[in-house]
Amino acid sequence: MFQLVLGAVVIGVVYVLLVETLFKKSQCKGKREMCGKTVIITGGNTGIGKATAMELAGRGARVILACRNQQKAESAISDIKKVTGSTDVVYMQLDLSSLKSVRSFTETFLKTESRLDLLINNAGLVADGRTEDGFGIEFGVNHLGHFLLTCLLLDRLKESPEARVITVSSMAHRWGKIDFDALVANKDLGTGRYSWQFFQAYCNSKLCNVLFTHEMAKRLKGTNVTCYSVHPGIVKTELSRHVSLWQKVFIEPVAWLLFLDPTTGAQTTLHCALQEGIEALSGRYFSCCAVQDVSAKAKDDAVAKKLWEVSERLSGLS
Repeated sequence: MFQLVLGAVVIGVVYVLLVETLFKKSQCKGKREMCGKTVIITGGNTGIGKATAMELAGRGARVILACRNQQKAESAISDIKKVTGSTDVVYMQLDLSSLKSVRSFTETFLKTESRLDLLINNAGLVADGRTEDGFGIEFGVNHLGHFLLTCLLLDRLKESPEARVITVSSMAHRWGKIDFDALVANKDLGTGRYSWQFFQAYCNSKLCNVLFTHEMAKRLKGTNVTCYSVHPGIVKTELSRHVSLWQKVFIEPVAWLLFLDPTTGAQTTLHCALQEGIEALSGRYFSCCAVQDVSAKAKDDAVAKKLWEVSERLSGLS
């Protein structure tokens, strides 16, 4: 009996520790005015992106869901309009695994939209495979597609009085690494059919997100555009929809018990979108609605600069 009680106490303590650390909740308290502003959210048709779109639409922003799946996007738009009463939520087709699609999206956007105040690079995946252009799917979608998208939209962002770029990264960036020789030779930062292999590739792509933001802040210094990378928390989303069935059998019960819901997971993104007075923190990494320090490799100036230059070449910008 004593052992059962002791076991229950240990489980309870572990649960509380996890809830207060890895699965800690936070709340955005920002009140930045969004009426009349235009927002692009990649992957805005589900999960954290949809929750972010819901909040920003409710605050009066014009929200553009930049998504691959039109059916899911239209369903999300219907939900958002029903909840918020907004009539200013639209879909534009974007497939981040295709650089041609990214260019087509930006061309259409720049022709049809007169302003851009907030770009949220939210879409991401954990999977194995290749993009249309032959890049590793995680590097191609999580980093390179967003890199090209952001660069092609920077001039329009600079026309806004106070624009922001938010890139959803992850605490997984801590385990990431960048092998530039392998990237140039193989067009990926890791691949393989085993889950540990494409999880490592995911970590590498999330490190790219943090370094991309770090370098972008330097390049945008003196402009009216600021940028931030965020860890949304460990959230129950469709991120792992490509993992195997046996992995889902393990993940789903843990997700049900501990993972954050998408609305809670959207709070740090919303903090960086709506909090006033954070311009001096441009280029920094946020978690739980607060700026967080990162390891030396995640703010290495030389690596960040090289990643930018290599990404320019790979995406056809140089």
